[in-house]
Amino acid sequence: MTETLRIAALHRYPVKGLSPEKLDSAALTAGDYFPGDRLYAVENGPSGYDPAAPVHQPKIKFLMLMRNEALARLATRYDDETRTLVIREGDREAVRADLGTREGRLAVEAFFRRFMPGELRGPPKVLTAPEGFRFTDAPRGYVSLVNLASVAAVEDMVGAAVDPLRFRANLHVEGLAPFAELDLVGAELVSEAGLRLRVTKRTVRCAATNVDPATGARDLAIPPALQKALGHADCGVYAEVVTGGTVAAGDRFRIEPAA
Repeated sequence: MTETLRIAALHRYPVKGLSPEKLDSAALTAGDYFPGDRLYAVENGPSGYDPAAPVHQPKIKFLMLMRNEALARLATRYDDETRTLVIREGDREAVRADLGTREGRLAVEAFFRRFMPGELRGPPKVLTAPEGFRFTDAPRGYVSLVNLASVAAVEDMVGAAVDPLRFRANLHVEGLAPFAELDLVGAELVSEAGLRLRVTKRTVRCAATNVDPATGARDLAIPPALQKALGHADCGVYAEVVTGGTVAAGDRFRIEPAA
């Protein structure tokens, strides 16, 4: 019997380090990134990033949860059509800005100067990814997946509830044994409609997973727990889009093992 998995949920992260947006479906294009994901980043002091010749930069050069857990206290929404980012702090709308304009980007930068002055290494700057580039953690992090059974196993390791959103993946999948996704590198995932994803690498987890995405509290130690239990800190995988198509919650994919 052919092994399968099911898509439980889809998320995108329009601004690196800020809150997720849950999707019902997404149209994936061969060779491209997950749509609407990591379109922007907030530079934490000069990073050397050049939009005319973009090169992947280490995430420590941007505001990100691994070091800036206060970001998890913000709720954000991004509108693709108007390029408007809304940032809410608690019950208050802190900023509403058009990231397609200089004025809008300056408004967001001014907000972060007020919100986290002690964590800035220099002036914050909103960076926009040019065509064919994204601010992903991995240079070829086109689509990220996390196995919900692996997340449940992590709960047993740390003795506490673990929100899958701690792993900031595009696709939450179910139907696999815990950590079985780690053995899928080289395999292809094929939907009934013909969408085809090739698993390219494991995802090594960092201290960002220690931060509660709802409260911003740094309350767990997930990478050390993985290392102690498994001998590594891998949980989840990256994949590239081989054949494009639409993916939706509830879709099933068959697993074609690596040749």
